[in-house]
Amino acid sequence: MRTFALVGLLASLMFINAPGVATASRFIQPTAQEEMGRGWEDLGRGLREWLSRWGYYFGAWGSKEERPLISMMLDNRERLGLSTEQVRNLEQLRRDYQKESIRREADLRIAEMDLDALLDAPNVDMAKVEAKVRETERLRADMRLARIRTIEKGKQELTVDQRKKLQELLTDSPSTRAKPRSEPGSRT
Repeated sequence: MRTFALVGLLASLMFINAPGVATASRFIQPTAQEEMGRGWEDLGRGLREWLSRWGYYFGAWGSKEERPLISMMLDNRERLGLSTEQVRNLEQLRRDYQKESIRREADLRIAEMDLDALLDAPNVDMAKVEAKVRETERLRADMRLARIRTIEKGKQELTVDQRKKLQELLTDSPSTRAKPRSEPGSRT
């Protein structure tokens, strides 16, 4: 009987305090929503990176442009018959691209943060918003073009015979491809 009385007392206290909790939660929600938004962005970014790596192993790229071609060349250096100099040049191309990619991605994130700040203003200045949207899209296009340029430079390192072998590797089944030896991450 005492336990029922204690449970009843706790339930009534919770019922009485419920309006206060509901009122307090209104003041906390914007921060929680912002954190949830950031969490979803981070989750999405991580998921895209994971799917990119998964696609490398199982050959699931959407387009030719998305394939990490230089990494494939390096991972299959024996099958392609790459010389030491070719390997060194390809690794340097990949390193340079990764450094540039990090810089460009940081610039893009900053531009997107600036855009968010513009959109959070009570009176949105559409001219500034339009300029910032155009800047973010230009940064995305620059990143994409830098990747394509790097891949084309990598292809130029190969002889005609090696390009034919690479083409054969690309049309092979995913299970015949060599697994990557390099670190995961931004692959070119």
